[in-house]
Amino acid sequence: MTRLSRRPVVAIIGGGFTGAVLAAHLARNMPEHAADVFVFEPRSRLGAGLAYDTSDPAHRVNVPAARMSLLTDDPDDFLRWLAAEGEPRDDPDALAADGNLYPRRTVFGRYVGDFIAPLLASGQVHHCGERVVQIARTGDRWHMKADGGTEVLADIAIIATTHPAPCPPQHISRALAGHPRFVPDSTSSGALSVIRADDRVLIIGNGLTAADVIASLRRSGHRGTITAVSRRGLRSRGHATTAQEPFGDFVADPSRTARTLLRRVRLALQQVPAEGRSWHAVFDALRAQGGDIWNALPVAERRRLVRHLRVYWDVHRFRVAPQIDAVIAQGLEHGDIRVIGGLVKEISKQGETIIAEIRHRHTNHAETMKFDTCVVTTGPAHTSILKSQRWLAELAEGGHLQLDAVSLGLACDDQSRATDRDGNGNDTLFIAGPLARGTFGELMGLPQVNEHAIFVADRVAQRLERQFRFGPMAKTA
Repeated sequence: MTRLSRRPVVAIIGGGFTGAVLAAHLARNMPEHAADVFVFEPRSRLGAGLAYDTSDPAHRVNVPAARMSLLTDDPDDFLRWLAAEGEPRDDPDALAADGNLYPRRTVFGRYVGDFIAPLLASGQVHHCGERVVQIARTGDRWHMKADGGTEVLADIAIIATTHPAPCPPQHISRALAGHPRFVPDSTSSGALSVIRADDRVLIIGNGLTAADVIASLRRSGHRGTITAVSRRGLRSRGHATTAQEPFGDFVADPSRTARTLLRRVRLALQQVPAEGRSWHAVFDALRAQGGDIWNALPVAERRRLVRHLRVYWDVHRFRVAPQIDAVIAQGLEHGDIRVIGGLVKEISKQGETIIAEIRHRHTNHAETMKFDTCVVTTGPAHTSILKSQRWLAELAEGGHLQLDAVSLGLACDDQSRATDRDGNGNDTLFIAGPLARGTFGELMGLPQVNEHAIFVADRVAQRLERQFRFGPMAKTA
């Protein structure tokens, strides 16, 4: 089926959180029915995506509900929605000791779905429940084909897909191929169902996904030991127990090198206790000023920052919900959860027993351990983005896309327009959400992704207004 329109057409590839809120803000930004907005998303509902398309009750938002409104000028919108829906229901643990709500992620996914639902009902946004398989430049438009037969000619295309799935270390994949309890991607539906209650579990990686895996296993009745191995042995931290104002100014005289920035952060961390605050306040300031900090750094220093300091940033910036932190802390105290800094040097299987030689980071001591299960929770395979889907590879081969200079996502300019192989921004091809992280810096936390979606929606609406002259734009609510 070919979808043609006399109105300008915007096609958004990816209908998870980024794509859904982008479509909603774009529709709100324009006169009603001034353009047709198509969102390609194979899931049955928009707004859930990988993060919120989960029914696991152990999976919680890792930002307090009071900071998760989709309306920047109405911070209580999500809280009101929760009250109207009677949420969180059947979830006595949602209220943390610090007084903040951390509802289950599926609940937030419903909120995003309800946010865009009126626009779907009115026809201002169209959900195409198919997966894009091909995009080609046709004149000055983008010809899109989906796996269900739908074809769309779009005046503007927006890439709002997520990062590629983790890529397990090759020596582990080869050694454990065919093992019934080797889980190469823990984010896939039902991936943990193969793990038995008393299994000795090896987790490769130690970030937010590893924390989710541990919480899910314990909630499902898992009793066996859990060993999480990562290069530095750093796990995601928890939230401050009391509300704190951010501490530190890192943009008045911005750092031009990663080393200088590190010195300033360390100085702030030394000073903050005297203010009656914790390290959380310093990292909250860094997060709020992240875009300006990133913009001030030359590309070479951005690369240095990513290579040497990103892991330390991630474990302090991306915090686990208090409920999950408590599960991990209890396991560490009791000794049935262990966190190791080091590398899995050798791994093999004897029958269904997994034998791993783990070399500890600081002592270089090699420890041989036996496991029943291995779960991979390493981060996204950033450098494989262009290979992750055929249409992305084809756009790159055609010169329309390239990786960004720090290998965190896709290259775009400061207007979030995709830059071609010559470095030129394309007025009809935009990058939205975390894949624009290499240009904008802090683009992983939900509030920042929402703000970026609003930014892109505004730029696209301006572009359409200039090109098609459909009248003055309405303000985003």
